[in-house]
Amino acid sequence: MHTIIRSVAMSAIISLYAPFAAATVLTFDDIVGPDDIAAVPGNYGGLDWSASGLSVFTSAQAPFAAHSGAGRVTTDWIDGGPAASTIRFLAPAVFDGAWFSGYGDSSVRFDLYAGGRLVATSTALQLSDTPAFLATGWDGAIDAVVVSSGAQASYVMDDFSFGPAMQVPEPGSLALVLAGLGCAGAVRRRRS
Repeated sequence: MHTIIRSVAMSAIISLYAPFAAATVLTFDDIVGPDDIAAVPGNYGGLDWSASGLSVFTSAQAPFAAHSGAGRVTTDWIDGGPAASTIRFLAPAVFDGAWFSGYGDSSVRFDLYAGGRLVATSTALQLSDTPAFLATGWDGAIDAVVVSSGAQASYVMDDFSFGPAMQVPEPGSLALVLAGLGCAGAVRRRRS
């Protein structure tokens, strides 16, 4: 009976902490196209990139330094105006941020959405030819992120980092687990 209690307790602990162990970092190094440029596939990394307008390129080009590997994403060259790229999460997620480099006269920021509503905006990151991390500053669940910049193709983004939204157990669920453990302990004591 003691091993059953231990197994139930370990299962409960693992299920409570599992969201912390499942972070994902998209490096874009596995996407290569003709002439070292390719569109980001619509469902890359389990996300919906179909409305992003982002392309991956792998050739060396200043000031677009990669943070890791060679692959990084940038917006398409269209009209030279403001750029906003939408990336949708297929399930609620916590988005940590990404690495950026680019032209020093431009900056980038994140707008975070949950249920179609803007929930947070990151600080703006001034770009340079040295990659820097832009954190979101938000630890709540979102379903979309918009990457915004002052000009098309002024930046590259690398090592896009996110994880599943932590599911906080409802008090009733936690109470049931504790009650079950208490009952199992009482049965064990009675048998001793």
